[in-house]
Amino acid sequence: MKPRVPAVDALRGLIMIVMALDHTRDFFHASAMVFQPEDLARTTPVLFFTRWITHFCAPVFMFTAGLGAYYQIERGRTRGELSRFLWTRGLWLIFLELTAIRFAMHFTMLGSLVILEVIWALGWSMIALAGLIHLPVRWLATLSILTIALHNLADPVRAGMFGKAGWIWNLVHELGVIPIGGFGVVTSYPLFPWVAVMSAGFCFGYVRRDQYARIGLGLIAAFLVVRGLNVYGDPVPWTGGLLSFLRCNKYPPSLSFLLMTLGPAILLLSRLERAPRFLLVFGRVPLFYFVAHLFLIHGLAKLAAVVRYGRADFFFVPVPSMGGDPRRFPPDFGYDLWVVYAVWAAVVAMLYPACRWFGALKQRRTEWWLSYL
Repeated sequence: MKPRVPAVDALRGLIMIVMALDHTRDFFHASAMVFQPEDLARTTPVLFFTRWITHFCAPVFMFTAGLGAYYQIERGRTRGELSRFLWTRGLWLIFLELTAIRFAMHFTMLGSLVILEVIWALGWSMIALAGLIHLPVRWLATLSILTIALHNLADPVRAGMFGKAGWIWNLVHELGVIPIGGFGVVTSYPLFPWVAVMSAGFCFGYVRRDQYARIGLGLIAAFLVVRGLNVYGDPVPWTGGLLSFLRCNKYPPSLSFLLMTLGPAILLLSRLERAPRFLLVFGRVPLFYFVAHLFLIHGLAKLAAVVRYGRADFFFVPVPSMGGDPRRFPPDFGYDLWVVYAVWAAVVAMLYPACRWFGALKQRRTEWWLSYL
């Protein structure tokens, strides 16, 4: 069996570290309680870029998941075996999103708000890829590229146009809230473009590594052209200034957003063959890290609240940055941005030994269930 590809693990590990910054900001930063960091009327450059750098996470998760599926074939799995693994792992991820990850976010399962986040989209994208890998690679690559490039043509279409069936459009292309019983289900990651990113990652496995840098630079150049023309590629035109230029739509990911994030990621992938070991440690156990970091950050936020306010009962609802009611929180809740960075560094440091242990366990053991963790 061929060994893992260090550059892919390193890129994924880097993104896992960056992702923890965003979730730490969600739970700790004072401004997260009152406005989004992309709000150009209220944000600061430091806060904007604290959020902006984390935009690379979801596209890289999707793209490297597809690339990892290709490497499974390179290591000897048949397409039939890979297909079975993808749809079963996809169902497992969806289950985790609705249970363990939801609990890690809120420390309760009783809230009326259900937010379908990146693990949900990863799961459904894997289920879709389980079928798509049986297409000829040229067809799949063409379909993936066309979907990424052209899906913004569907932006004027709204879920309300479909009446009672509008929830389907919310799932596949438009962020919205679907009422189900007493719950409000938030479709943060509409699926069409994300499936295309994962399938593009699978097709990218057939690209020679000496072409990575050229492709990455090409995508960066395409972003500058598409965004600069300000005609197509994002539902919100930029109005002047660097922050407006970089504020591209993530929900769903616009063409400009994906060019802006995947271009630098692929360019970096061409330079990570000799990556620092700590990146590999995180990148080889992404799901373990993802679940653990949410519990850890939320737990630290509750601990800090007990120290500061003598209570933390308000953390049994979503934080305002994730759709919760800010009136449930103390009016002065939150901390300065430097505290966010300090907690982030502590979280990454605390997770390192656990991830190293679990990675070593996966190398030593061969039980089938470990491939799902």
